[in-house]
Amino acid sequence: MKKHFFGLLILIISLYGCGQAPAIETNDPKINQVSTFDVSLDRETQNQLESQFDKSLNPQNLDDWMKHMSSKPHNVGSPWSKQNAEFAAEKFKSWGYEATIETFEVMVPFPKIRKLEMVAPKRMSLQLKEPALKEDATSSITKDVLPGYNAFSADGNVTAELVFVNYGIPADYEELARMGIDVKGKIVLAKYGGSWRGIKPKVAYEQGAIGCIMYSDPKDDGYFQGDVYPKGPYRMEHGVQRGSVLDMPMYPGDPLTPGYGATKDAERIDIDDAPTIMKIPVMPISYGDALPLLKALEGPVAPSSWRGGLPVTYHIGPGPVKVNLHLEFEWKLRTAYNPIGKLTGSVYPYEWIMRGNHHDGWAQGAADPISGMVSLMEEARAIGELVKTGWRPKRTLIYAGWDAEEPGLLGSTEWVETHREEIQEKMIAYINTDGTGVGFLGVGGSHALEKFVNEVAKDVKDPIKDVSLQDRNRARLRISGSQDAEREDLRIYPLGAGSDYTPYVHHAGIPSLNIGFGGESGGGSYHSIYDSYDHYKRFSDKDFIYGVTLSKVNGRLVLRLSESDILPFRFVNMVDNIGTFIESNKMLANQVRKETKIRNKLLDQNAFSIAGNPKKTYLPPKRLDAVPEFNFDPLDAAFSKLRSSAWDYEKALGKLKKGSLSAEKKAQINALLKNVEQAMLREEGLPRRDWFKHMIYAPGFYTGYGVKTLPGIREGLEQRRWDEVNFFIDEVAKALYRASERIDKATKILNEG
Repeated sequence: MKKHFFGLLILIISLYGCGQAPAIETNDPKINQVSTFDVSLDRETQNQLESQFDKSLNPQNLDDWMKHMSSKPHNVGSPWSKQNAEFAAEKFKSWGYEATIETFEVMVPFPKIRKLEMVAPKRMSLQLKEPALKEDATSSITKDVLPGYNAFSADGNVTAELVFVNYGIPADYEELARMGIDVKGKIVLAKYGGSWRGIKPKVAYEQGAIGCIMYSDPKDDGYFQGDVYPKGPYRMEHGVQRGSVLDMPMYPGDPLTPGYGATKDAERIDIDDAPTIMKIPVMPISYGDALPLLKALEGPVAPSSWRGGLPVTYHIGPGPVKVNLHLEFEWKLRTAYNPIGKLTGSVYPYEWIMRGNHHDGWAQGAADPISGMVSLMEEARAIGELVKTGWRPKRTLIYAGWDAEEPGLLGSTEWVETHREEIQEKMIAYINTDGTGVGFLGVGGSHALEKFVNEVAKDVKDPIKDVSLQDRNRARLRISGSQDAEREDLRIYPLGAGSDYTPYVHHAGIPSLNIGFGGESGGGSYHSIYDSYDHYKRFSDKDFIYGVTLSKVNGRLVLRLSESDILPFRFVNMVDNIGTFIESNKMLANQVRKETKIRNKLLDQNAFSIAGNPKKTYLPPKRLDAVPEFNFDPLDAAFSKLRSSAWDYEKALGKLKKGSLSAEKKAQINALLKNVEQAMLREEGLPRRDWFKHMIYAPGFYTGYGVKTLPGIREGLEQRRWDEVNFFIDEVAKALYRASERIDKATKILNEG
């Protein structure tokens, strides 16, 4: 799934917090947050344990395992995907873990007929093939290779005029409407980028299109960025971005078993009734194949912001280009293999810490996902080495390799849906990786873990720069002029969707993290046959030093979570971020109201018609209904209570003397702390997608991977559903009060001693 985001991870903070959080008021403004070591760990003992862990890590293992696991195509349902699952399970077992492979029967379509042809103004067949390269050993493999296609496209054989729609997001169709261009009965051509790929056919269908073609424009993903493969890392002219178009903002996972596990005997809905399967045929092509289509298009010249990097004048159409798009799929249940290694805890066996990375790829899948999978495996191996010395984790550690992530997070989602009740009872945290590269540490996740992650980032050095990972990120923020650069704890970004953390945080309310390195890897191999061992070794982490550093980061997180007497959830950081989300939504409400008034005034003045170019069709925008005033007082009151609760808990921690709490009281506190995230869930979920239950974070209905904070409120504002805005102001307030109650109970136990 995902991706192209690891290089931006530390900068994403600007996307969700354009306003300042309300000032935090305490009786003691100089209060300092104590560290995890000060609260619940013996620093010397833990440092010795982590030093021993580091010494066991061997980058050659990552190299050897990647070469093996990416030597053949390993999409879900392929022989090599099953082999890789068995390979990982055997490794887990050899390192001292209880190893199993849990399977699910999931619907994943493979292409049977895949044709795209220009039929007017002249007939022309397109290449639709990625050529083998002598510089890439596995690019010549043909057995078990899936061609460039979009999983969960509809079957269809359609012929129609072509319309270029930029990125194919709602704002682009508003622009087309003003130009008097309608896509009803047409096939649209959209650039990858601007939003997640599955949004493009979804919006196209809503606009009446009968087919959708997507391509990677070289301005975004090709020679405009740098030298193309094999000379450089960027996408070459015939490279195709495969990927799923399952409507995951509705729900991820198997489309035929919504909300419950796709076990062998599970009841399945009919394919025609599955709301997440696209309703029109969808196909990805290369920019080499897009070029003749765009060259032959006429009609209005595209706005300057729409134009890409191909050597043509970008026209919109429709016509004279007509294309025939013919797709037919084999709709079949395929077995997803999830290898799972379990190391039972010595003190708290019924408290789980889980790590996960998927093992399936679209082709060879070296960077995505094997780079992350081999880092996870080396981390698990090094912890196994610690066990051989007589040490045992206090809490149960679980390592998983997810299958069928690429078609729509199927392996992880079905596992969570099957085990949801037990997960919510026992799981402390889930830590996800999904491939990794070189550059900067990127972390997203639950903000109660923000301080904890920063503590680890301070303790691990960048393998090249010889400064801490946090210091390198801070330097980048300073250069960018970010106001958060001097914040003691650097922000982590909130989670949308796009990888296997999704069912944990959004559906089950498990505190989750998503971690990887990026920003300096290029990325032009993404979801193509060139995502290979050769590409990774030449243009990414050739010595696997960042892969080992990722093992160090996640290993420390796991080891500290395991050994902490009091779990390292810190709510002051959470409150600060939620305050930012609240202010951002208030600003959005004011912005929508202001823009509405301005537009309607301009319409009253006939300004759009008067200023319009008589040589071009450019219709006035539609009049908008007035925006009411919203009462944010209930949310402000709930936030104030949460802020007070967070700081009261912090004060109690600061007074705590190590060893002063009984085992019973520590267990009571930890049970409350791990369930604060679940307090943020609303079982009825979000409007029109009840699978997503978290009131603070969700993937956007029209962004896919991209996060919406306070999604019920924000999307109500964006979609102009005023009743929903008011309703979710109250629902978010209730969630914050539920969280406050659990924090207050933990504080009370701490104060009682």
